[in-house]
Amino acid sequence: MKRVSTFGGSWVLLLPAIALLVVVFLAPLIWFFVQSLSSIGTFSEIVEQFVAVLGSKAVLTALSSTNWISLLVTLLVLLLSYPLAYYLATHSDWRFSLILFCIVVPYFTSVIVRTYSWMVLLGRNGLVNNLLLTLGVINEPLTLLYSKTGILIGMVYVLLPYMVLTLYASLKAIDPGLMRAARGLGASWWFAFTRVYFPLSLHGVVSGSLIVFILALGFFITPALMGGPSDVMIAMLVERAVEVTFDWASAAIMSVLLLGATLGLYAIYYRVTDLRRMMGG
Repeated sequence: MKRVSTFGGSWVLLLPAIALLVVVFLAPLIWFFVQSLSSIGTFSEIVEQFVAVLGSKAVLTALSSTNWISLLVTLLVLLLSYPLAYYLATHSDWRFSLILFCIVVPYFTSVIVRTYSWMVLLGRNGLVNNLLLTLGVINEPLTLLYSKTGILIGMVYVLLPYMVLTLYASLKAIDPGLMRAARGLGASWWFAFTRVYFPLSLHGVVSGSLIVFILALGFFITPALMGGPSDVMIAMLVERAVEVTFDWASAAIMSVLLLGATLGLYAIYYRVTDLRRMMGG
């Protein structure tokens, strides 16, 4: 009996997933781009439309807002996730299970449901404002909803698990004996952490930051529900062009721009990320 090579066998196993990806994602995407751009006219007219769309004030403002919000979300998620991931990587008691449970379980709930929950909490008469007013911390309700603050809170909450789990995989691969050796040689905990532990975790920091930033670029539901009129992101402009103004050509051009940025960042992520190293291989 002829033996199938490992390489050939692995490709056979991947064929159903590749076929599904082509049918439900790649083919509709190509059809949308072809139909939308062909409606513009000749190649020169398509180029002119590209220049007109990318040079419009609304698109430039949305691009600036999208990148700024994505960067802020990535930084906030990193600051919140690193201590959690560090604790998960260095402990294995019941607190580990509790923290992991709190991180994973919300993903069994729809993003829309979680976003509406935050809207209830952050509203002018929501739980957060009522609690602060009762404690005397504030004299009038804070504007937490329909603002950039609301977008940041909602997006950080949704994207936090991606960073935590990525950092956890990276930190778990670091030999804990290195910190003990540094402490044994007289280094303080902070010195050993900043000079030994943290540099070894930079691989996971970069990988997690890229994942969160890529996902934040295409966010739609949370900014649309929790943001204000001045906090329009590029995905919201695409939706508006398709559903409201029926300008499919402009929607296709903005989609190409967003897709190109996402693929470029994913290429960087692919180059800097070694999954075997993150998993301790």
